[in-house]
Amino acid sequence: MFILASGSPRRRELLEQIGCSFQVEPSGAKEITEAEDPVRLVVKNAEIKASATAELHPGIPVLAADTVVFMDKDIYGKPKDADDAARMLRELSGKEHNVATGMVIAAGGNLYSDASVTRVRLARLTDDEIRRYIDTGEPLDKAGAYGIQGKAAAFIEGISGSYTNVVGLPLHAFVVLARKAGIDIWQ
Repeated sequence: MFILASGSPRRRELLEQIGCSFQVEPSGAKEITEAEDPVRLVVKNAEIKASATAELHPGIPVLAADTVVFMDKDIYGKPKDADDAARMLRELSGKEHNVATGMVIAAGGNLYSDASVTRVRLARLTDDEIRRYIDTGEPLDKAGAYGIQGKAAAFIEGISGSYTNVVGLPLHAFVVLARKAGIDIWQ
């Protein structure tokens, strides 16, 4: 058994999908917004969240993760509002971008970390498609203002890498990291 230090319903669903034994306790830790590169940013944020939650639960392994979308030097986190979501979707429209998820497991006084990057190609979107998608409310709590596992699946031309990474937790990389940390995720 381990603690998932995240309130993300998508991460919870992914872990449930593979039969993990865990409890959810979102971390209240304050994330950073700038780093040398997007991969370091997501790993650092996952470390901050895992460490904060592990302090409250000594002896119980903790998993934390953070996901961002990035293209060139621009990082796309969760949009502030509908206008911000529209800006992000217009900028990503018709282009390839990357999705990075950093994971940290705090276990036995140690931190184990890894990151995955997946390349995603978003179709060219019309202003009407962007508006109608935003009207669903779906993009407002997702990095890059879209959810590949939801309605935005219709806009994804292709990916290279882990699909579950784009959803929010690269499952295979997580299983490998948990093994390294000595955690039986199904117990």
